Amino acid sequence: MGEFTVHRVRFFNYVPSGIRCVAYNNQSNRLAVSRTDGTVEIYNLSANYFQEKFFPGHESRATEALCWAKGQRLFSAGLNGEIIEYDLQALNIKYAMDAFGGPIWSMAASPHGSQLLVGCEDGSVKLFQITPDKIQFERNFDRQKSRILSLSWHPSGTHIAAGSIDYISVFDVKSGSAIHKMLVDRQFMGVSKRKCIIWGVAFLSDGTVISVDSAGKVQFWDSATGTLVKNHLIANADVQSIAVSDQEDSFVVGTAEGTVFHFQLVSVTSNSSEKQWVRTKPFQHHTHDVRAVAHSPTALISGGTDTHLVIRPLMEKVEVKNYDAALRKITFPHRRLISCSKKKQLLLFQFAHHLELWRLGSTVATGKNGDTLPLSKDADHLLHLKTKGPENIICSCISPCGSWIAYSTASRFFLYRLNYEHDNISLQRVSKMPAFLRSALQILFSEDSTKLFVASNQGSLHIIRLLEGSFKHLHTFQPQSGTVESMCLLAVSPDGNWLAASGTSAGVHVYNIKHLKLHCTVPAYNFPVTALAIAPNTNNLVIAHSDQQVFEYSIPGKQYTEWSRTIQKQGFHHLWLQRDTPITHISFHPKKPMHILLHDAYMFCIIDKSLPLPNDKTLLYNPLPPTNESDVIRRRTAHAFKISKIYKPLLFMDLLDERTLVAVERPLDDIIAQLPPPIKKKKFGT
Repeated sequence: MGEFTVHRVRFFNYVPSGIRCVAYNNQSNRLAVSRTDGTVEIYNLSANYFQEKFFPGHESRATEALCWAKGQRLFSAGLNGEIIEYDLQALNIKYAMDAFGGPIWSMAASPHGSQLLVGCEDGSVKLFQITPDKIQFERNFDRQKSRILSLSWHPSGTHIAAGSIDYISVFDVKSGSAIHKMLVDRQFMGVSKRKCIIWGVAFLSDGTVISVDSAGKVQFWDSATGTLVKNHLIANADVQSIAVSDQEDSFVVGTAEGTVFHFQLVSVTSNSSEKQWVRTKPFQHHTHDVRAVAHSPTALISGGTDTHLVIRPLMEKVEVKNYDAALRKITFPHRRLISCSKKKQLLLFQFAHHLELWRLGSTVATGKNGDTLPLSKDADHLLHLKTKGPENIICSCISPCGSWIAYSTASRFFLYRLNYEHDNISLQRVSKMPAFLRSALQILFSEDSTKLFVASNQGSLHIIRLLEGSFKHLHTFQPQSGTVESMCLLAVSPDGNWLAASGTSAGVHVYNIKHLKLHCTVPAYNFPVTALAIAPNTNNLVIAHSDQQVFEYSIPGKQYTEWSRTIQKQGFHHLWLQRDTPITHISFHPKKPMHILLHDAYMFCIIDKSLPLPNDKTLLYNPLPPTNESDVIRRRTAHAFKISKIYKPLLFMDLLDERTLVAVERPLDDIIAQLPPPIKKKKFGT
């Protein structure tokens, strides 16, 4: 692998926002996740659970409900009283509409996906018709005495159940009037509570309504008679969420104690046709409240205050017992939050509402392999740049020379010039940005820091020439005809002649910057791109996909390289393909053209193209052979993949020079330490 001096950075104080809602779409096999800061993320479960899209958060958008409707349309609602529809192509908000009922606590789309219900603070349930372009208010249902905290449609679309405080209402959709009101017992562990909050309801085909509440109960109601059928006390705290499978043979609930319970409909006896609901499996994969759950055909999905998105496969539903049958925990975004100025050894950290600029520390000490060297100069926190307004930062970048910083929110683009005088730093904002630079999804500087490349959410790519304290617009590449696909990943060649751009689908376009035209399009692949980079000298484009495949494409030759064809013919090692976190960064060694450096959250890898590829019989995570072994044995055990798992979770890793690496880690224990304390549970013997 070679020897490197590694800057091991742990001062990126990043804490992901907690998960508030999840919504599963069975048609597209995608999962929408909303977080407490208003961010909405889209995961493609068919593409190795890759986070393929995201919508940045907003201080005034506390999302309380999220749902999919007909035609792959995504809606959210929250405490600001607005219903929002998202544009999944342009990656922005299509429109926001006030429901005029105060804060919205719940939302549900009809079984056919043509109508939308919202439950409001003022006790109203409002019905909206989903039209091709927008939503249109249809009518109010009978107003209730307290806020509507949960909603569920009957699969026929004729009735709905609404959970409130102390009672559940059943409405007739045609008339809009309440036909039953079912009072919930306030008793909790033998003590009468002041209120019982119905956090979730589910309406089944046979007329059963399942409710979960703040008294730790899962209850089954007969909607025809309005009576309680069965009661399960499962927790000493709130049961906060519920989701039912499409076949209605199982459901999942999440509690404030961090436990997820699985209920299944099983036969009473082996020969009996009579069935009953039985609590079968408890899972403890969370430390804090489980605020949201979803039920896909093959897995239970949960998320909450501890920021983890947990996918727990149902082994009896997984047909092939491969790595899809393993538990997954997704904590960090599948996009880069860190950029690096190699020349000045600076790191730019991106947070929701500010940027931090740090200068790496240095040492004069020397040591042997594995030694931790003392710093002769500590890392310096040079700059804290706070955004103005309520919008979250979408993307940011520092130039390789360290003299420029650019970042964007959903409606504004900012460019700053940095001046260094000894230990002092001054900041000058470049004013009068053009209207077409209103928002960016991705920003990248050229290697010589003279050009800025900006990918907008309308599919266009802008090239800006940077002058001393200003800029000049050089060119805009418009999207291909008939598409508005947003470009989420950019890569520029070190010589500044080529620009590669990848969108939310699997396509990669390569542009000739010198002649300002589209050069070629890389053949489409079934899985989305997670990282891409252009190698120096050869101008080979290396592309990583979410299924862990890596391709090398010759830009001048407009074809895959011989090495790429060889590895596709032989295939990657099965352990390589079974990794569950995507490659997020690719770089190259300046003096070793045969080396490709890449990393995901749990490993750093150098691929040496001069060595043979590993087959399934060889060890992929091959430790270095003992130095006393003969050269023949060392050569026989060597293969192209050199993997290190020392640094994790790894958010960023890159070469500063030919002998120096920088690795940015974010230990999970540091994140948990900054979360609010979990509910205390008494343990046996304490």
